[in-house]
Amino acid sequence: MPVIRFGLLGCASIALRRTLPALRAAQGAELVAVASRDPARAERVAAEYGAEAVADYVALLARPDVDAVYIPLPTGMHHAWTARALAAGKHVLAEKPLAARYADAAELVSLAEARGLVLMENLTFHRHQVHQQVRRLVDDGRIGELRVFQGEFAFPPLAGSDIRYRRELGGGALLDAGVYPLRAARMFLGEDLDVVGASLAESPGHGVDVNGGVLLSAPGGRTAHLSFGFQHAYHCSYTLWGSEGRLTVDRAFTPPPDFAPPIRLERADGTTEFAGAADDQFRATLDAFVRAVADPDEAAASAEEILRQARLVDRVAAVAAASAPNGPNPPVGSAASVVSTRAATRR
Repeated sequence: MPVIRFGLLGCASIALRRTLPALRAAQGAELVAVASRDPARAERVAAEYGAEAVADYVALLARPDVDAVYIPLPTGMHHAWTARALAAGKHVLAEKPLAARYADAAELVSLAEARGLVLMENLTFHRHQVHQQVRRLVDDGRIGELRVFQGEFAFPPLAGSDIRYRRELGGGALLDAGVYPLRAARMFLGEDLDVVGASLAESPGHGVDVNGGVLLSAPGGRTAHLSFGFQHAYHCSYTLWGSEGRLTVDRAFTPPPDFAPPIRLERADGTTEFAGAADDQFRATLDAFVRAVADPDEAAASAEEILRQARLVDRVAAVAAASAPNGPNPPVGSAASVVSTRAATRR
């Protein structure tokens, strides 16, 4: 299998902390070019990884020695630069979420499919081995029949200058933190989920949602209760609540590669702690990306995953906006923002 040569569009923190170290360790991938708005930063990162610093994003996309690009830019910039990368014939791994609205995600998926290119969202946690362990425990009947999924991902307020407070850049808690428990609910309850209720609370000073909650229903009377935001003590976990017990995974969404997320099983006959697996979910995603470049079926599965996730996020935003028409601003360009705009026009 040939080595996939990556270019980096933007030296964001997530790239430096997690994705680039994982890329260095991945099989069949190497970093060959780096572009940043800060040329000095591009030089430093390129030197660390044995790559070449490039003048700007456009110049990087024009390089014939770049097969794929990783885009860790703010969400509001993903659509434009992903479209340009695909038009340049590059495979794309974009930081989560790929787009602020379903329509943009669908457009990018269509562009990738038309050109025979891989498009993947860097929402990595679901590839961590611990979730396979949990699935086996559920399948073995350790909690009986699954009734409720509970997921929480929240952390304290961010610095005032953080891009996640900027609506025009696709900021807000739903797109940044809410996507994790939403994806986890899909992982265990399936795709046939109805958004029964949703609430997004806006920051008066920033105009983006800073915390939220979602209630989902699934076939058979099962439900999901999700909470997320930027205004909380740190919490990152999910619980599967069944007819005979409960399974809880702590540090479920962003564990470091050397950390084994603990699994706790609570039943009437006692509590059991399981040692979860330590794993690098970012490397697992890069390995999946490399496989998808060589395997059309994996590429198609990646595209379908993007659409399913984006569709659910859009529905949550729309339900939240409809239930609180004078409340939070939905993610820029989302289905919910269209609903709010039309309502304002009618008034």
